[in-house]
Amino acid sequence: MDRHTAHSIGDLLADYLRESGLEKQLLERQVVDKWPEVMGPTVARLTRSVELKNGVLMVRISSAALKAQLFECRSEVVSKLNASVGAQIVSDVRFLG
Repeated sequence: MDRHTAHSIGDLLADYLRESGLEKQLLERQVVDKWPEVMGPTVARLTRSVELKNGVLMVRISSAALKAQLFECRSEVVSKLNASVGAQIVSDVRFLG
């Protein structure tokens, strides 16, 4: 790094995370953490757990009706979650009872 070039802390941290391989793990955690924000309070209240494994988001829903409704629009859910973190982290979502 050039001594006279100014870099923001955010840029330096992003570079470090990318180079160390931690960026994907951080984004995966952010997807799980942002579920309530992205999906809204009603869905969040009826969600029992959210877990991301190998790009597949596993969501346990306590309402069969909501589970069916979310299943119908799962591609939109994937798009919203990926947009919320600014990266293609989620490839699919599965809704479990």
